[in-house]
Amino acid sequence: MDNAGTIKVALAGNPNCGKTTIFNNITGAKQHVGNYPGVTVEKKEGRCNYDNHSLLFVDLPGTYSLTARSLDEVVARNVIINEKPDIIVNVLDASNLERNLYLAAQIIELGRPVVIGLNMMDIAERMGAQIDLKKLGEQLGATVVPLVGSKNKGTQELLQAVMNVAQKEETVKNANVDYGPDLEPAITSLEDMIQKTGIIQYPVRWLAIKLLENDSDVVSKVKAIDGTEGILAMAHTLRDSLKNKVDLEFCFAEYRHRFAVQAYNNAVIKPGTTDSLSDKIDSVLTNRFLGIPIFLGLMWLMFVVVINLGAYPQDWLDTGFGMLGDWCNDVIEDEQLRSLVVDGVIGGVGSVLSFVPLIVLLYLFISLLEDTGYMARAAFLIDRAMRALGLHGKSFIPMILGFGCNVPGIMAARTLDNEKDRLVTIMACPFMSCGARLPVYTLLIAAFFGASGHGGTVLFGIYLLGIIVSVCVALVLRHTAFKGEQEPFVMELPPYHIPTLKGVLTHMWERTVLYLKKAGTFILGASILVWFLTAYPMDVEYSQDYDAAKEAVTAQMEETQASILTGYGLSDIEDNAELNDMYEAMVAAADEAADEADEDEADTGNSLNPAAALSSVEDQVKNSEEAENTLFMGKYPDSFADLQEQNPTVFAQALPLFDAKAEADDATAKLEDQQNAEKLEQSYAARIGHFVEPVIQPLGFDWKIGVGLIACTAAKEVMVSTLGTIYSVGGDDTHESGIVAYLRDDPDFNPAVALSLMVFCLLYMPCVAAMAVIKRETGSWKMLLAVDGMCLVFAYIGGFITYHLALFAGLGV
Repeated sequence: MDNAGTIKVALAGNPNCGKTTIFNNITGAKQHVGNYPGVTVEKKEGRCNYDNHSLLFVDLPGTYSLTARSLDEVVARNVIINEKPDIIVNVLDASNLERNLYLAAQIIELGRPVVIGLNMMDIAERMGAQIDLKKLGEQLGATVVPLVGSKNKGTQELLQAVMNVAQKEETVKNANVDYGPDLEPAITSLEDMIQKTGIIQYPVRWLAIKLLENDSDVVSKVKAIDGTEGILAMAHTLRDSLKNKVDLEFCFAEYRHRFAVQAYNNAVIKPGTTDSLSDKIDSVLTNRFLGIPIFLGLMWLMFVVVINLGAYPQDWLDTGFGMLGDWCNDVIEDEQLRSLVVDGVIGGVGSVLSFVPLIVLLYLFISLLEDTGYMARAAFLIDRAMRALGLHGKSFIPMILGFGCNVPGIMAARTLDNEKDRLVTIMACPFMSCGARLPVYTLLIAAFFGASGHGGTVLFGIYLLGIIVSVCVALVLRHTAFKGEQEPFVMELPPYHIPTLKGVLTHMWERTVLYLKKAGTFILGASILVWFLTAYPMDVEYSQDYDAAKEAVTAQMEETQASILTGYGLSDIEDNAELNDMYEAMVAAADEAADEADEDEADTGNSLNPAAALSSVEDQVKNSEEAENTLFMGKYPDSFADLQEQNPTVFAQALPLFDAKAEADDATAKLEDQQNAEKLEQSYAARIGHFVEPVIQPLGFDWKIGVGLIACTAAKEVMVSTLGTIYSVGGDDTHESGIVAYLRDDPDFNPAVALSLMVFCLLYMPCVAAMAVIKRETGSWKMLLAVDGMCLVFAYIGGFITYHLALFAGLGV
């Protein structure tokens, strides 16, 4: 118990034992995710209050043992040894108890009070198993609490047991693993030596065992303590003497296994059969012939739902940000501040935030796959294919995790015991499509493939391409730079679970919050920087005096309208109230029709100002044989028909006046577009973009994409915010459009460019965070540079091939 009276509880267990579900049940939303000091292993902590006491739960990495084979295992035991939690809650899977007891045998050696959370009791009962909880507690020297984490059953009883042990209302001494006649005398001798020195604060028996096992992590820690030379020398001598009798590594593991089997046999009344329901499901989902097609089908379904279902809230957010931009345009008077807020912040960050619904849906599906137990099956399925290629099937789990984010995917490679397999997996992970790339894909799909209804298939294709490239890269590396013997792939397939709503929502919320934090910090800063580069310098030399040209257009309109009014015997339109009202009604109807067209831009692909929209329609019908007889055949808004019916004579008089205004508005809009384009072309961003444009032009990319590619080196979402800012700065300030519409209206963008850019972003260098993790996990700058160089080359080649194949297929228009 710490100074503040908080009871610290470490939560330990095998992977897939339901530990995270129990952690979520106890702590709910009161969780904090970070990294353990000095390493990139994720650290999850959560708090809860029980019986007027504050409890801090630390969710340790899921491991099968506490040896020094992997970083996860070292971190899990070091938290217990160094931070000295008041209690360890060891979560065991009741349906696979014997396997789980091997870890329990090592946990009780750590010398901290233990409470056993016997989870998945419902599955064990379904299998017909009967467990004597009291005898199990006696065998382990711990309090045992039955749990059904998926239904939140037993949570309160577990908390009460923790409180009882913490307050010493229940005192149960941890059991000892008996290591036999050969090892026990050596352990006792070394224990006596350690106790005599009195300078080491670790559990004495555990330390003696680890020194005899020659555990590299423990040996290095003891070496760092002054005055331990005698202990280390004695441990070395004892190991040498024992080596002549037994295989030390095998012997320690064997006795722990014997302890687990004995505890299991004494506590289990009836072992039960295998989980028939899981077996029946596996007979289909892991079938040799049907397994992979079903997996691919589920992936395709996931992306179709993400694209199609997520489009609705995405449109709502997009419309909302558009309305916010229009409002800011009206209320912010200072021109530069208005541009910063509307073009930089709303145009950049708003573009990224509009994709939050898609991110939420993707994480929802990934959480469901993880929590049901299907993700383990996916690795088992892919192992068959990867094994044939000489790759390790366990590598596929980090790759799948890369769908959410490459960082945890890369870190998950530490679960591989073989160093070469681990390095190969780290180098292959960046090619998996992470959640940060999803906004780029969905933006381009919405702009160029949404109307066809094939958006989900395109997204599935790009994710599948990432898997194929990752596997191919791993294959080549494993047979060239990282040759060596394969490690066996042993993986436990947990029973299928029904995910808890709370657990799935918690996972989804954690990942979404990280995305939102990135949008609110890093992407905001990047958007403001891109805005500055795009909006400056201010002193631009234009090819003509645009203000004078716009004034001339206005003067010409006024002269034309004055001439028309003179023909009516009027000097001013306000001299005739009926004519004035009809004219204003026409202008309002045209504005309303243009607004409706903007709202439907995701479906129509058009986003023009009122005059441009009218001009575009006029051009379409000008050559129609029926245009002279059909006034409203697309030439004017449909509501003009109602105005004509109200007063045909006045309508006929007002129509030429409206035509003059529409023509002037169209000419003014064209002048503004030309002025904005010239200003944008002379911006700092354009200079940077034009510098790299010759290199990327063969891929179909222009300078705007070049700026985006440079910016998105830090984070892939920045591509969307960068394009959003550039197009917003270059757009029409009086009528903001969404980035999807801007892309569609850009003559330099087409489906071929979109596909090329998606492939390039897929294969492009990992983000800065992923690069930092690669450096940390490999400990080598050379490895990081190799990954970055490989990604750059693959991205360029992939984009080039994709662009020219798309052009050949007729997608360049």
